[in-house]
Amino acid sequence: MPLKTPITVALARFEDLLGRGLRQLIESDPGLEVVATEVDHSRLPVVFQAHAPDVAILDAGALARLAEVRELTIEHPATKLILLANSPSMSECAQLLAFGASACLGKDTQSRDVLNAIYLASRNLRVFPRAVSAEPGPSLSGQELLTRREAEVLPLLQIGRSNAQIALALQVGVETVRTHARSIYRKLGVSSRRELAGPPARGLLREIGSPGLPQQDLPPSLIARGWPAGA
Repeated sequence: MPLKTPITVALARFEDLLGRGLRQLIESDPGLEVVATEVDHSRLPVVFQAHAPDVAILDAGALARLAEVRELTIEHPATKLILLANSPSMSECAQLLAFGASACLGKDTQSRDVLNAIYLASRNLRVFPRAVSAEPGPSLSGQELLTRREAEVLPLLQIGRSNAQIALALQVGVETVRTHARSIYRKLGVSSRRELAGPPARGLLREIGSPGLPQQDLPPSLIARGWPAGA
């Protein structure tokens, strides 16, 4: 049988200990291959162009603007982005995924979960931790983030729900939904829900096992949404 081509991974610059740990973790998995390490965020486009990695792991705290994620996914759609942040909130994760990131994880995420996220991202799935903090963490402080309610409205907009349907699901008024939607458009730099929408989810929220590890259920600390990242 022909050997499977390993999933190629690029690592942005992280704190020394975290960066070394990520590299050793990925290099220990025979299904993964590190093609670039300690990449300064300003050089990511150059590295993506040169190596075309399947997945890149970035430090959310090093981003000058969250919109950089959107720019990278538009310019390099074949490279799936995993963002690591300090205690990311639901709003932070929702906004990063809305900009096209494939995964939003805390820097304290377990090694097994990081590996699963890489495999899932390479399959065009979006991943985020089940347990996220209610308030923004320090890694993205100072940037205009979605509120908790906006983070709840966003995925419903992305799958094409009407204002009335969203209002019913969240038990709020239709005008409240319109207000949240306008705020989301402004913060994400889009003009309509059409720009947010991707293909419909293939079923409800579901758990998916990692193809690169022994057959097992996805850890309960992660969930994956079955629609393409960067759509």
